[in-house]
Amino acid sequence: MSSYEEKIKEQARSYLQPGEQILAALIARTRGATMASAGNLAGNAIGGRKVAQQRRAAEGAGLKLTSPMALALTDQRLLVLKISPVIGMGKGGDVKELVSGVPVADVDSIEIKRLLVGKVVTVTVRGTRVKLEVGATGDARGMADGFAQAKSAA
Repeated sequence: MSSYEEKIKEQARSYLQPGEQILAALIARTRGATMASAGNLAGNAIGGRKVAQQRRAAEGAGLKLTSPMALALTDQRLLVLKISPVIGMGKGGDVKELVSGVPVADVDSIEIKRLLVGKVVTVTVRGTRVKLEVGATGDARGMADGFAQAKSAA
């Protein structure tokens, strides 16, 4: 478990409902964000288009994405949290606010695919797929396993 995951779990407690417990947490970016920040015109245009597309999809499903953000899965909800910029070595990544959340019952699936160094996490909410990028140190498998645990308990 990364120090960021522990930090998110600790700092997100104030946004939880009574009895709610965090099962998994990770730092994510909207799919296309890495390409959009590549520094060249083509990457900026293509990445920016992907980011806008994923944000629209997320909003249609009841989630609002932010940058930078953390995704936290509780036994009751999937939460999007605004965090401070990640600096590295455990610095930054502090939870600033709860941006949005949906009940676990509305989440159809959480799928993980490898992406060069990191992973693509596809969250399907009410039939709408939202793609996120997670760095190599993010526990995407823990998120998927936590989701399976939450769904089986529901």
